[in-house]
Amino acid sequence: MERPQFYRFHQGDRILSFAASEYDARLKGLRARMAEAGVEACVFTSMHNIAYYSGFLYCAFGRPYGLVVTESESVTISAGIDAAQPWRRCHGDNITYTDWQRDNYWRAILSVTGTGRVIGYEGDHMSLLQSEKLDHFLTPKSRVDVAPMTMVQRMHKSAAELEIIRAGAATADVGGYAIREAVKAGAREIDIAMAGRDAMELEIAKRYPDAEYRDTWVWFQSGINTDGAHNPVTARQLEVGDILSLNTFPMISGYYTALERTMFVREVDDASLKIWEANVGAHEYGMSLLKPGASCSEITAKINDFFAERDLLQYRTFGYGHSFGVLSHYYGREAGLELREDIDTVLEPGMVISMEPMLTIADGQPGAGGYREHDILIITQDGNENITGYPYGPEFNVVG
Repeated sequence: MERPQFYRFHQGDRILSFAASEYDARLKGLRARMAEAGVEACVFTSMHNIAYYSGFLYCAFGRPYGLVVTESESVTISAGIDAAQPWRRCHGDNITYTDWQRDNYWRAILSVTGTGRVIGYEGDHMSLLQSEKLDHFLTPKSRVDVAPMTMVQRMHKSAAELEIIRAGAATADVGGYAIREAVKAGAREIDIAMAGRDAMELEIAKRYPDAEYRDTWVWFQSGINTDGAHNPVTARQLEVGDILSLNTFPMISGYYTALERTMFVREVDDASLKIWEANVGAHEYGMSLLKPGASCSEITAKINDFFAERDLLQYRTFGYGHSFGVLSHYYGREAGLELREDIDTVLEPGMVISMEPMLTIADGQPGAGGYREHDILIITQDGNENITGYPYGPEFNVVG
């Protein structure tokens, strides 16, 4: 039997997260940037850019995936193990490569790009090994790192993206309310987390009956486990007076949103209440600063001053917010839209950003624990629109 290096396997109905016109508009914007940079073909390898420009969100499992964009073509490159699913979920063409021969992935890419062209690649994602293979198979005239310019494009959301992000924020609220109802002394973190996750997955299925469902999750932390923003769930049992951190993360077609809240079980001591109220104050102040024309570093400096005036700045552990879109805890990062001292990006209408100040007080100190509030805001022409609905602060979040 003569086995192919790659082939096209297209079956079933195509189901996309957005209308074809949405992807056409994204590709048009990309091609304009390619022309300006002199790039003849882009070879994308990251989950976020492949999903952004084609709609297909891959599951690598140790295999390479790609998207090749030229002046006239947009072709996803997928492994045979996925059969026709990548084609059903992508905009444009799809080529399946086989694993009978090493590097058929690159041979499939070569069939689209040809040799001797100016190739765009993602410098923040491509490994050294794959970089060597790109040079070997495509023999490019030159290479251009297109990761920065694609990040800038992704930071500006379309109307269709804003719609799905709003739905995600509403779904995160659903998870938050389910968690609030599940909190009680003696319950385990894992049990409470599952209540929030299940509620969100059901909500997503109701809102988007044709979607793929994957990777909606909850980080619910208690006591000392609240000291880090991304600490995983454990089987720790809640105790009266525990500080809690509610973190819900619904995933809809590659877009993730988040809700994060400080909570306490039944009662909160005076030292903890003082820290909590200060962090809520920073949260409210920070949200008031999210306006078009303000820079990320400028906003960060003002919130730093707010904490410094209260002798709390030393307890801050990371930046005050970040962009939302095609990104998750394991793919994507729009680092140019983070509220940090070293980011000078100016906010513009259509950007989506969180406000999430966090203070961590060491175990054994008065008010020990991690305090964090998190809302998602869309930058508008004259301010912002807060799309998070679940209440923050002591009045609503001393529970159980």
